[in-house]
Amino acid sequence: MNTPQSGAGMTRAIAAAALVSAMALTSAHAVEMSSMADIEAAVSDRTYQGSMLDNGFAEYYAPDGSIRADGYSGKWRVTEGAMCFTYGDSPERCWDVLVDGPAMTMYRDGRIHGNGILVPGNPQNF
Repeated sequence: MNTPQSGAGMTRAIAAAALVSAMALTSAHAVEMSSMADIEAAVSDRTYQGSMLDNGFAEYYAPDGSIRADGYSGKWRVTEGAMCFTYGDSPERCWDVLVDGPAMTMYRDGRIHGNGILVPGNPQNF
């Protein structure tokens, strides 16, 4: 029987794999972001395990637009080619999004700011 890796170790491994995947997808040409419908279908009722720059995390995106995670919550919404997030009293922030199968890469100003894997459901019971 396989035992799961620790949360932090698994998050780092998944983030590294997603970054390699994202780097393979990018080129000197602009990357075409995913459509609003594709992003919503990919993230709703999924847990994103990855990182933003150097900060690893996992958070569940509920179908009602709420975010649940270890020690915090928030809201998510999708616009054409982007995902927007609100946490607590902080202003909403949006990132361009590219979804490729279970991999999701988040961009700002044409640069990768985050990457990870979308896992079905809420396996960490946030």
